[in-house]
This record gives sequence, structure tokens and C-alpha cells, in this order.
Amino acid sequence: MKAGKSETGPICPICKGMGYVRLDVPVGHPDFGKIFPCECQQDRMGVQRLDSLRRVNNLDAMGRYTFESFNPDGIGLNEDRRKNLNRAFLLARQYALDPQGWLVFLGGYGCGKTHLAAAIANDRLDQGEQSLFVVVPDLLDHLRAAYAPHSLANYDERFEAVRNAPLLILDDLGTQNTTEWAREKLFQVFNHRYNTRLPTVVTSNQELEAIDPRIRSRLVDPDLVQLFPIMAPDYRSGKTVQAQDEVSSLELHSDQTFESFNLRRGELNENESTSLEQALTFATNYASNPEDWLVLTGSYGCGKTHLAASIANAQAQFSRLALFVVVPDLLDHLRATYAPDSPVSYDKRLDMVRTAPLLVLDDLGTQSATPWAQEKLYQIFNYRYNARLPTVITMTDDAQVDERLKSRIFDRGRCMLLRITAPSYRGAVVRKRPRKSKR
Repeated sequence: MKAGKSETGPICPICKGMGYVRLDVPVGHPDFGKIFPCECQQDRMGVQRLDSLRRVNNLDAMGRYTFESFNPDGIGLNEDRRKNLNRAFLLARQYALDPQGWLVFLGGYGCGKTHLAAAIANDRLDQGEQSLFVVVPDLLDHLRAAYAPHSLANYDERFEAVRNAPLLILDDLGTQNTTEWAREKLFQVFNHRYNTRLPTVVTSNQELEAIDPRIRSRLVDPDLVQLFPIMAPDYRSGKTVQAQDEVSSLELHSDQTFESFNLRRGELNENESTSLEQALTFATNYASNPEDWLVLTGSYGCGKTHLAASIANAQAQFSRLALFVVVPDLLDHLRATYAPDSPVSYDKRLDMVRTAPLLVLDDLGTQSATPWAQEKLYQIFNYRYNARLPTVITMTDDAQVDERLKSRIFDRGRCMLLRITAPSYRGAVVRKRPRKSKR
């Protein structure tokens, strides 16, 4: 082999200026006869990788997006949305100190997710660490450009620089042109970083079910990913957010609390009374720390709506946003956004419902089962199921529910299902205890 000359400084004593070495391994070893870059080439190769990263990095235009310039209290937010934004801010700051695993921010336009993602990248840069911040459509354009005749780097070099970046931040996932080539390239990036557990930050305003299923399955892996929905509205609009919006009917149930719940002692038999007492206990415990889903079933008037409203009212006492809505009314509110004079867009109303800190859906199964209604409910259920957002559902035993919703409702790993066997309270006659006969 012909030896090469060192460009600067003395010739490396290891590779004698050739730039590569063969490992001293016995015949039959997998690396026998193979050549590898010498240690003297590592710095040069590192510089080349950084140059490749700089060509695709969008961070030069994002220098103003720092943690110091971010307002964690938002503009005109209610208490619960303000706490949500504060939590996202603290989560991003903590991640920037020690990037481990994946961090995924979901939310509408202008909610602050891109600012936080760029702030992580800028903070790492201030610490002397490298990161790659790129908008997904720009990333795909950068890879396509490698096929051009006069490209400064070939495709393989660019692709490796992206998928092996020390910290990769992908902004606006889901806004790219969904060609077969684009889907395949993104999957290769996600799959490689998932398997190698490389630190990755992702932002998206898309519903999870709209993302390629192969990528989505990795974004919702709780062992690797912190998935955080940001509930703040578009700060660019300058509009404030009302605590309840006109969708919630919780005010109509303000008298339904745990204290006012009637256990109907002396009216029910032992099994019915035990069922009601257990439901009250579980609902009270859930209200103290809402996690995952609680599903209450039973006949009309058995007390399930009262308990669901009690949970929402308990949250409201702590200034936490709880959205209580009867399912047919919810669908009417969504349909109303199609009107030309609607004060709110469909996207904003749907986003408000599916990202509510606590959502109470009363009387599931009583809605008109049109394909449109089934699809809207599925979008809400699927989003909250994947994001593990606290949700309370009431329905009768014989409710007709879409199979896709049932598969989530009856998942015992995420849902507590309580059946109240007590009959309807309305018009019930108190059972008199039989008198003991005198002897």
C-alpha cells in the first residue's frame, strides 16, 4: 500500500502517515485483515462531522430562543394552563442539563414548544456541547440536496451526521411532505436513535394518530420518552384563555360534590350499598390525584354523573381546569365551529378538549353514532390515551360504544372500571326494614 503524507506536523508513528491501521488480531477474527481509521484521524473526522452538522443546523436563526427569553407564565393564561407551561419550561431546563432519552412536546401553533426546543439546543451550545436543531421539512431537503451533482457532501455523510448527532432536535414533525421516500428516511433516523438510545427532542402540532405508526410507536414508549402536551394557546394571537370555555357545563353541577352525595342508606340491599360506597371511595381517591382514566358504569340515575361532577368540582376548588361535558353536547359544540360566524375554529376547540388537564365525558354512548361522530370521539380518546391524560367517563351498562373506544376503555393497565349496581335514585321508595315480631 502506498503511504500518504501528513498534511501538518510530524508523521504519525502508528500509521506512518497512511491514516489507517490494521488491528493485530488472529486469523479467523471478524476484524482480521480490515483497515480502520488511525487515532490521528479522529480529530479530523470529528471536524468534518461538525462541518456537516453546521450546514444543516437551523440554530443560527434561533439564537434569540433561550430559557431567559421564555415567559413560563404565558400571556393571560388561567392557573392550570400557566402551571402546565411552567412544567414544560422546567422539564426542558432539566433536560438541557443532562439530555437522557427522548423529550416530545406536543401542542398547537405558538404554544411555545419550538422556543423550548431551541432553548435546549442553545443551552447545550453554551455548555460547549454539540446539538443539531432542524425543522423536519428542511432536514429532508438537506438530504435530497446530497443527490445534486455539485453537492459538497454525499448522501451517506449527511445521513450519518443527522442520525448520529449527539443531540438531535426535530422541530415540526408532521409538517413534511409525506412521500414514501420521506417516510422511509424519517423512520430510519427515528429507528436508529431509538435502538441506540441517543438523546432526541421532538416537537409536533399533529395528532399522534396522524404520525407514521412506526414512528408513533417509538414516541409513546414510556421507558425512553417523556411525552408532554403543552396546553397554552397561540401567544401570537394575543388572546386570553377563559377557564372553562362555553363547552363545559360544570356550573350546572355545582351542587354535586362528595359531601352532597347520598349513599341511600336503608334503601339499598347489601350488594347495592357496597357498590355505591366503593364507587364513592374510588372517586374521592381519584380526585385527590387524577391519573389515567376512571370509567363509571351503571343504570341511569345510579349516581355516576354525580360522582364524575364531584371529581371535577374538587379539582376546580384547587383552581385546576376541569372540563365537564355531556358527549352529545360536545359533538354539537364541535359541529358549531363550522358555522361562518363561529368565534372559535374547529382546531382550537378540538385541541382544548383533547388536551384538557382533566376531561369528564358524561353519558358516552348516547350520541348519534354517525361516522363523523365516531371519528371525532376516537381522535379525542386516542390522543388522551397515548398521552395518559386524566379522563373520567360515565356510561350505561348497555351503551353502544365504538370498538376502538372500547379497546382503550377496557385496558385495565390504564383504566379503572367501576360498575355501580344500585338502581336509579329518582322516584325510589325507601325500603322499610321488617319489624321484629314480638314473642
